[in-house]
Amino acid sequence: MKRPVTLFTGQWADLPLAELAPLAKRMGYDGLELACWGDHFEVDRALSSKSYLREKWELLADHGLTCFAVSNHLVGQAVCDLIDERHKSILPSEVWGDGDPEGVRRRAAKQMIAAGKAARAFFDAKPGYAKNRHPVTVNGFTGSSIWHSIYAFPPTSQAYWDKGFADFGKRWRPILDAFDKADVNFGLEVHPTEIAFDLATAGRALEAVGNHLRFGFNYDPSHLGYQGVDYVEFIRRFGPRIFHAHIKDAWWGKGMGDSGVFGGHLSFGDPRRYWDFRSPGRGDIDFESVIVALNDAGYRGPLSVEWEDVRMDRIHGATEAVGFVRALDFESSAVAFDAAFAKKKKS
Repeated sequence: MKRPVTLFTGQWADLPLAELAPLAKRMGYDGLELACWGDHFEVDRALSSKSYLREKWELLADHGLTCFAVSNHLVGQAVCDLIDERHKSILPSEVWGDGDPEGVRRRAAKQMIAAGKAARAFFDAKPGYAKNRHPVTVNGFTGSSIWHSIYAFPPTSQAYWDKGFADFGKRWRPILDAFDKADVNFGLEVHPTEIAFDLATAGRALEAVGNHLRFGFNYDPSHLGYQGVDYVEFIRRFGPRIFHAHIKDAWWGKGMGDSGVFGGHLSFGDPRRYWDFRSPGRGDIDFESVIVALNDAGYRGPLSVEWEDVRMDRIHGATEAVGFVRALDFESSAVAFDAAFAKKKKS
């Protein structure tokens, strides 16, 4: 059976879930990857109300949809970040509090632990889940105390970066231990601004948490390709740690020469940008090689469309993306194609 195609709801949080669910079904999706903002998945309500969990599944089922993962990128970002006024606009008020940076980081960590427990409660409440059990995954960001030092000037030593990875390990190991108790995986979306943004830092992040069983990746090639990072090799190297997969595209090598990979402080969609996100199939990601590598790695989870393209109507684009992903996906072969050439042994 081909992998289910889901829609990540993070970019659709302006729509109530009751409005988005029927729209997603009309666009052709099998399910939703629920974001922990808007009203799509409310962590505190999921922990305090069994009726909330039941009603959430009923809403999905009423529209022929399911769910395989929830995502808490915004809160996760604050666990390790150097907090500034930008975070206030993305964080729940109870996490922001008085804005004291260390207080924000600690409250964000507690909320991530709560998200793991809420995800477990949510999937335990899924009708038939006990018979059709699949791993529970919370996707998200980690933040980073050293992202600002991405360019090594003033001169930056490995000792300086080591402290950043040590800070990440200190703050995230208790979260991962709590996830382990709840039997939940955390999938980091490897991404500029996070502790891991390419293959080298992904390996270093794993080391920083002692290769914790519950730490893995929400694979998204779009964040790697425009950097010049080998996004297929990422699957080859970290296949067993890929807990979830996003289908998102990007193009690069564009623009008017005004900016490069760092973006030139230009907004998405500005024609001077060197790179930008595109609707799946309209960018430069070699998704054929991605699917082959995911098959080789044994990944059987959903292919979740994270739709971002400032140049395109989102309903048009997200609808087009479903057809693209379904045509793209295929199962691994159960037989060797050349086995038929072998001579049969006489009995």
